Amino acid sequence: MSDERTPTEIDAIAERWLDTSLDLYPEMRVYLGRPGREGEYGDYSPAGHQQAADAARRALAEIQAAEPTDETDTVTKLDLTRELELDIEKHEAGFWQRDLNNIASPLQNLRDVFDLSATASADDWAVIAKRMANVPAAVRGYIESLRVGMSSGNAPAARQVRIGIQQADELNSRDGFFFTLAGEAKSADGSELPDSVKADLQRGAQAAAAAYGELSYFLDDELQHEAPERDAVGRDIYSLASRGFLGAKIDLDETYEWGIEELARMVAEQEAIAKQIKPDASVREAIEFLDSDQSRKLHGTDALRRWMQETSDRAVAELGKTHFDIPEQIRTLECMIAPTQNGGIYYTPPADDFSRAGRMWWSVPPGVTEFDTWRELTTVYHEGVPGHHLQLGTAVYNKAQLNAWRRFAGTSGHAEGWALYAERLMEELGYLDDPADRLGMLDGQRMRAARVVLDIGVHLEKPLPDGSGIWTGDYAFGFMGRNVNMEQGFVNFEVNRYLGWPGQAPSYKVGQRVWEQIRDELKAREGGAFDVKAFHKKALDMGGVGLDTLRTALLG
Repeated sequence: MSDERTPTEIDAIAERWLDTSLDLYPEMRVYLGRPGREGEYGDYSPAGHQQAADAARRALAEIQAAEPTDETDTVTKLDLTRELELDIEKHEAGFWQRDLNNIASPLQNLRDVFDLSATASADDWAVIAKRMANVPAAVRGYIESLRVGMSSGNAPAARQVRIGIQQADELNSRDGFFFTLAGEAKSADGSELPDSVKADLQRGAQAAAAAYGELSYFLDDELQHEAPERDAVGRDIYSLASRGFLGAKIDLDETYEWGIEELARMVAEQEAIAKQIKPDASVREAIEFLDSDQSRKLHGTDALRRWMQETSDRAVAELGKTHFDIPEQIRTLECMIAPTQNGGIYYTPPADDFSRAGRMWWSVPPGVTEFDTWRELTTVYHEGVPGHHLQLGTAVYNKAQLNAWRRFAGTSGHAEGWALYAERLMEELGYLDDPADRLGMLDGQRMRAARVVLDIGVHLEKPLPDGSGIWTGDYAFGFMGRNVNMEQGFVNFEVNRYLGWPGQAPSYKVGQRVWEQIRDELKAREGGAFDVKAFHKKALDMGGVGLDTLRTALLG
């Protein structure tokens, strides 16, 4: 680790903004591993959102008035200004009034924080009981905000409301998440908790579940009747959403056309590799051949977790010797089966003091008991090393040079773009030499390219690639089904995610494009002097930033 940098005025402004954000939304402390305000939630009411917007305006005035003293300051000022300006624009556009989808809205976020909450001791479980007791106030504030959107003609699409009703009902049930969590509570050593804590957990579970019952009733009885059937959010909202996920302004129409071309390229690559797996086979025939290969199957979540861990440990050990400088503090990645069952695969970074390791989570849908290693190998590299774990763990490790905001800021385009870039890098390094593993990687890359076309196409109501009409949400399900080799339940979940979370899905592939563009431009400039390992180190040492900031910092 390098010598500690002397903090500057701009560092102080960025640190204060992070502290302000944690004061506004104290549940975020759990994600960052920061103690304090245990069991509390932020204010999701209209007044709470106004308070957050006012705080962003004050912070923006501060950062705009500050003068950078070095290159680190220049990057911080550029990126914090970008983030604060966008926060204010999104508030004024009413994003908070329509914040409901199937994966990443307050409906899910208020519950998801429990997944990372400590459970080792009776005190930890007392905090969980407190948090459950605080769910009703957070939910009621959230309902207030959705009600404002409903009355002002800014409601989420009816499809998302219907999904929200189903999810809220599941959380309201007696065998749902909250009662299950309370009923299974034990100390780390397996000992029983004090009766008072168990009683608080039961009361908390009842309160939290009932709050989701209130939310379900509101969605069903009020919001559903005002929500539009049209899935498209339109160009204005989509442009802001895209900027948020990328940290960059892009030409949406050019990106749509590029997405169509990229999808065709992925299909051609898949078709060529399919013939390597089985002579004259189509992609579907090659997949059927691999799916019948028992040597490539895992049975049960225990086997999945062990395989994930072994694959991750091997990548860390080997790449740490050859291609990357991996500090000891981030050589541990814990592979976990998530307590939820929604089909997602995600990464959570280490705590600021490394008291909690980085974790890869696999949320296995109900009834899924078999897993194909050829499909999933690249996922471990995407979530682990050299993907998210190397990227985000490096930012945490660089505490001496980066203020706290820089370590935890960033965008989906930066993070997910790097992870897709890492997948291709592993192919270049020989880790996907088996044609089956390359087909699995391309399966994911094809899906990400299809999402660019689908997401922009639906929300901007673009012409369909074949010219047969205009994009609609209903058309999207068939389009996605033709471009992924997944069960229909997965397709439905994914497409509903794109329809309700505009701009997020394309950020993966578009982010990869930007990472590759920056690398290739530097390579062209520097010629034989270009060192890709040095490029990776400089880029990752920067921490999380928007892609426009990354481009400016690396290319000038």
